[in-house]
Amino acid sequence: MEVDRGRTVGPEGARVSDVSLILRSTRVLTPDGTRPAAIAVSGGTVAAVLPYEADVPPGARLEDVGDDAVLPGLVDTHVHVNDPGRTEWEGFWTATRAAAAGGITTLLDMPLNSLPPTTTVAHLDVKRRVARGQVHVDVGFWGGAVPDNVKDLRPLYDAGVFGFKCFLSPSGVEEFPELDQERLGRSLAEIVGFGGLLIVHAEDPDTLGAAPQRGGTAYADFLASRPRGAENAAIAALVAQAKRLDARVHVLHLSSSDALPLIAGARREGVRITAESCPHFLTLTAEEVPDGATEFKCCPPIREAANQDALWQGLADGTIDCVVSDHSPCTTDLKTPDFATAWGGISSLQLGLPAVWTEARRRGLPLEDVVRWMSAGPAALAGLTRKGAIEAGRDADFAVLAPEASFTVDPAALQHRNRVTAYAGRELYGVVRSTWLRGVPVVRDGVFAPPAGRLLERNHRP
Repeated sequence: MEVDRGRTVGPEGARVSDVSLILRSTRVLTPDGTRPAAIAVSGGTVAAVLPYEADVPPGARLEDVGDDAVLPGLVDTHVHVNDPGRTEWEGFWTATRAAAAGGITTLLDMPLNSLPPTTTVAHLDVKRRVARGQVHVDVGFWGGAVPDNVKDLRPLYDAGVFGFKCFLSPSGVEEFPELDQERLGRSLAEIVGFGGLLIVHAEDPDTLGAAPQRGGTAYADFLASRPRGAENAAIAALVAQAKRLDARVHVLHLSSSDALPLIAGARREGVRITAESCPHFLTLTAEEVPDGATEFKCCPPIREAANQDALWQGLADGTIDCVVSDHSPCTTDLKTPDFATAWGGISSLQLGLPAVWTEARRRGLPLEDVVRWMSAGPAALAGLTRKGAIEAGRDADFAVLAPEASFTVDPAALQHRNRVTAYAGRELYGVVRSTWLRGVPVVRDGVFAPPAGRLLERNHRP
């Protein structure tokens, strides 16, 4: 593209609206690779990715970030905001500030831990009313699939949810019951009928029930209570259901590397299954969890270092499609030292990018891989066609990152409501200098703009 009198002119000579911003860096991560470039922004959209030396059009503002890397804004499709109903755990204001501070420009809210859960259109409307005007980044919503709401799935889909989440074992909150295999089949059949997506917390209840259940502070006992076999069995059953119905399914927060061959094999047979993992599974290990340190508790659990190595291999070979936070906060009093009774969840919205980049860097993997896992992959999962890449026609959502800079995690500097973190005191690489939403800074050098995020609907441009 060339620039003419402040307007971008496409390959066929079609004019686009005036360019308002040129964002320039020696390292812009595009789908075609990392290179020096000048990003032309018009009306909140990337109008063109120009050569670094391109002239600044008349009337456009130049922002030159030097050698800091410009990434597409991250997309986190697994966030528990908990608002309304458990707002003391987390809310839209605090969660989206934490997201922005971590380079995330779009998140999808999970349907449970809020009251009411997002299992009907009326409940979705409640959640949207609460979120409106409070979000610093763009926010969309998953619906929930529970035993008694098959009739509500199509209306929720038509109302704009991005798909449906279910549990195959108890969720931890009584208002969001799990699906047994018969009800899973019913829900899947309904979702297949309108071309939707089911995302699944895959742990088998029978395997969990047969595992040793001991209370107390020992992490080894907690790990034994959530064996890999529970994930493996649940994923095998999910594959069978998806194959039978030709359903599209997604495995949430994969922690068992044993399941990777099963997922890869199912794909080779034509089963439409994808999978995600999370920063904590890729950066923390069971061997380093102190007894009583329930800030490390999550379900499924953080497993051994050898298992982690295999998960990284699953990322490298494409069996794992994306990396998302599973941000699941709670009040500090619920993180008791007893692993059996403490709330399970790790808060990492603000820290996911540097945590994953730190480990990828240590393993000799490039920043482009991290962008694929944490931006392009989640955007593709949710069908967010305007997100996930820096290229013409996408939203001008960016994270400006200093990849070589490091910092020590200080819980007091975190933006989520309850500043409990498994990463406290860790040195991480990758400092987010600024985060941009549709060409406007959301946060820069720790200073936040007023909330300007939008509420997203499936297949609907905000």
